[in-house]
Amino acid sequence: MPKAVVPEEKRRRRRPTKSGTVLSERLIVETALRMLREHGSAGLTARRLGLALDADPSTLYRYFRGMDDLTLAIGDALIGEALRGWEPTGEWRADLRAVGLRIHEAYVAHPQAAVLTTSRVTGRAHELAADEAVLDILRRAGFALPDTVRIYHAFIDQTLAFAALDAASLALPSESLRADEDMWRSTYARVPRTTHPRIAEAAPLLATRMVNSAYPTALEMLLDSAAAQLAAERPAS
Repeated sequence: MPKAVVPEEKRRRRRPTKSGTVLSERLIVETALRMLREHGSAGLTARRLGLALDADPSTLYRYFRGMDDLTLAIGDALIGEALRGWEPTGEWRADLRAVGLRIHEAYVAHPQAAVLTTSRVTGRAHELAADEAVLDILRRAGFALPDTVRIYHAFIDQTLAFAALDAASLALPSESLRADEDMWRSTYARVPRTTHPRIAEAAPLLATRMVNSAYPTALEMLLDSAAAQLAAERPAS
């Protein structure tokens, strides 16, 4: 049976580490994010994290049930970062766009952490707040409950899928990332029209667009579809 996590108020009473650092869940998550950025997921272990915090690795288990629990906390922290300072305006399309772009931006700002966490369901406070916000935006806009859930599902999965895809590219070694981007300006630009006429005619545009995320475009397409549905249902109601 996993150990029970010590309540936050009791953690704060713990003595500082030898270097004078007072541990907290937030400090551990921030340190883990830094380690992921510098060393990737393979470099994030309890032993290395303990060394970075100047604490015995076993101390981490007062805050988290294990490294998987820490992974969930990292994912939740990214969502919290995305929503920090955001307030709904009451205009459903603008609000949904803002939430999506904020979440996507927060994940790709931490590509190694995004690769590790985008497929996870944390059940933690920030994730619940984000889900509540999206569902509330849709319900207040006038969508029926089944449509609200359907659009929410597509919205959040699309956002996280693009975050994972874009983060995976950014997590590549810089040489590999440059090689992938150059492929659009080299190989694709030289494809002969006789064998690949559609690629040849689109090559200049592909070279410009394919090195950037398609998420903003995909998000607008989803919003267009939702808005068209809402407009079609309002006269009937």
